[in-house]
Amino acid sequence: MMKKLISFFLLCLSAAAFAQLYQPIDTADYIKRKDFLKIFSSDMETLIRKSKTEYPGKKGSELSKIYKEFSVEFEKKVKEKNFVFNSVFDVKVKSLIAKLRKNNPQIPENLKILIAKDNTPNAYCFADGTFVINMGLFSWLNNDDQLAAVMAHELGHKISDHGLKVFLNLIDQDVMDKTVVENIKLTKINQNKMAFDVLRNRVYKKGAENRKQEMQADSLGYIIFKNSDFKKVQFVNALKRLEDFDTISPRVLKVETYKKYFNLPNQQFKERWLKKEDFSLYNYNHYKEKLNKDSLRTHPEIILRINQLKKNFPELKAEMPDEKPSESFTTLEKIARMETLPNFYASEDYGVGIYSSLQFLQDAEEEEYYKKWLGKCFIKIYEGRKNYNLNRYLDRVDPKNQSESYQQFLNFMWNLSLEEIKNIADYYQNNKS
Repeated sequence: MMKKLISFFLLCLSAAAFAQLYQPIDTADYIKRKDFLKIFSSDMETLIRKSKTEYPGKKGSELSKIYKEFSVEFEKKVKEKNFVFNSVFDVKVKSLIAKLRKNNPQIPENLKILIAKDNTPNAYCFADGTFVINMGLFSWLNNDDQLAAVMAHELGHKISDHGLKVFLNLIDQDVMDKTVVENIKLTKINQNKMAFDVLRNRVYKKGAENRKQEMQADSLGYIIFKNSDFKKVQFVNALKRLEDFDTISPRVLKVETYKKYFNLPNQQFKERWLKKEDFSLYNYNHYKEKLNKDSLRTHPEIILRINQLKKNFPELKAEMPDEKPSESFTTLEKIARMETLPNFYASEDYGVGIYSSLQFLQDAEEEEYYKKWLGKCFIKIYEGRKNYNLNRYLDRVDPKNQSESYQQFLNFMWNLSLEEIKNIADYYQNNKS
């Protein structure tokens, strides 16, 4: 019993020390970024030359133009430090790719791993072999197998050349649309309706093709996954975990939390801050959608993807709990969670940063650390309010597309006066908590 108590004490002490000593990942990695950009630029030039050779004429020219524009935009993101070159994350990702590649020789050898400072659980692979893993995957998924499942899905896209096919379809569609537009110009009536129909059909067609590719990447990704030494059902469990994800957070922010962290010595909490905007008189049924949202989806609903996988691969019908995470995954998960606020701050999502800080504080996670970020984000909100550009950093209330909890938060933020925001910012920034 004594040994267990000592172990528990050491574990708590270790967690507390981690919180106190933790410093956000340093993105001042100029040499590594420079080396990556050099390789990326060279690979993109090779890809552009290849596209002109394989697709001569206008199609090749248009394809190379797309790649050039993408290259410029992506290099800009790298230079703006939207990615981290951190060996701790790299080692994990590279080890999982090696495990996936063991019995899957079709996986490309020229993959270049990048970890994005992005809290959404997502990954993507470009035509040149750049494989981006969002940091959000580490904080949202539950184990190595689930991370490998998402990576296998993206490799399914890469092996199937889905990105290239999308670009080629866009080029072909442009040619067809130009012909249709010329015909519309020759007509005298219903030009606007005909032009809108062209746009709508194009968008619907693109959505349908993307949904089809997602299903294909699921199937090929699972084949890659099951050929390796991973627990098969974890592929489905990863999809279930992603289904639970909400861009902001599924956790509810309690009223008591507002009162706890905003009842300050020099500024008492005011009930009017929680007053909600009344949308009850607006009847959304009067609004007729011009575009069908289901047809606009680029991804099928996850439940449909899971059902299709179970239909194609009967062994996935079995229900199994999540595998216990490895120690290395648990460490990375902790780092990724601690990076949530630095990531929101870097992307100027200050409003969401405050909402997330409050949720972490509500869950009693690293209180001093998240109070610090609460103050940093409030300073930026104050500057935005003072400079009349707060809309850039804080969402407006949207009852149709936001949870009740997030709507309550937005009402609270917009109800604060400039002086009240400054008082909150000063209090937490000065560490008087």
